[in-house]
Amino acid sequence: MDTQQNTALTRALAEVPGPLPTSGVIHIAIPHTDRFTVVGNHLAQHPDLSCTAVGIAVRIQSLPQGTEVGIKALAARCKEGQKRIAAALRELEAHGYLERFRDRLPGKKVITRTVFCNQPAALVHPRRPAAELRPRLAAPVSVRVPAAAPVRAPAPAPVLAPAAAPAQAPAPEAAPVAPPVPLPPPVPETAPAPMPVPPSPAPLFVPRVPPPTAPKASRRPLPQPSELTPELGRAATALLSDLHRHAPRFPLSEDDVHRLVPGVAAWLERAARPDTIRRALTDDPPHPLMHPAKLLAHRLTVLLPPAPPGIDDLAALARPRVTVTPFQTCDDCDRAFRSPTPGHCRDCREVRSEHAEHAEHAQAAAA
Repeated sequence: MDTQQNTALTRALAEVPGPLPTSGVIHIAIPHTDRFTVVGNHLAQHPDLSCTAVGIAVRIQSLPQGTEVGIKALAARCKEGQKRIAAALRELEAHGYLERFRDRLPGKKVITRTVFCNQPAALVHPRRPAAELRPRLAAPVSVRVPAAAPVRAPAPAPVLAPAAAPAQAPAPEAAPVAPPVPLPPPVPETAPAPMPVPPSPAPLFVPRVPPPTAPKASRRPLPQPSELTPELGRAATALLSDLHRHAPRFPLSEDDVHRLVPGVAAWLERAARPDTIRRALTDDPPHPLMHPAKLLAHRLTVLLPPAPPGIDDLAALARPRVTVTPFQTCDDCDRAFRSPTPGHCRDCREVRSEHAEHAEHAQAAAA
């Protein structure tokens, strides 16, 4: 009875909408109203940062401006030692979240400044300012309104003088009537200029993994031999039918064997040995192996060896051999020289020719 059970989580779990997952974590998200820090998933789920580095980064990000975040200051706040904190800070520096540099104050005092960026990728690819993303308002369009016809003021009524005699007063003269002024033709209203569409901002990040709705590339067809002879067909069928004896994880049905026979025949046509084909198809399969026939079709297509070179291709590769003249030793001075046959070097041949000339001159003079 002394074991305390937290029933608050159990009650909150009953209020989670939707079906609960059969495995994995279940999140109970309660919105924060105060004392919280926004942390991006690029940091919380960073594949190359250790959990210690992620925790130190979150701790630094939650501290107010101007707080000491050196190794000793963090060791006083955290349970990790100074060595682990120093290693975590080096990881954050390597990935651009943290930078430490020395700055000289006006009084010739050198201090170490620590700069922490919660999103270093935004510094490499800066966001466009909000003013550029707002649509520009169109310039005011002036609309010409037709001028109204001038309105004439009514002529003042004539003032009658008091009658001096009982005689009838003369009738007043009628005011001259002005001719009607023609109205100007109506000016068509100018249509407002269309609002310019702002250019779409360049994406900050290009996803490397295609979305699930992206069209998948078509599969490459199974290789086919130039001519499926009966001998190739029988050899390929025998290899596939006997495959489960060498690799028990590759049991094939009769339909699978008939479907894969052309691919194995293409390998055999390219002078591939049966044991080489068997090793290439069954070596290091995935765990668990769900579809053996599909794996064999994929490997038959992707690992297809090149066609063996023909006689003409080998003849083109053959180069004429360069004849190397061997070394010989001079019979007179024992000097090494290159010559196809043994004899004398160049200097000894010249000396011998000079002696022969002198001998001929001496014989001629004696005669």
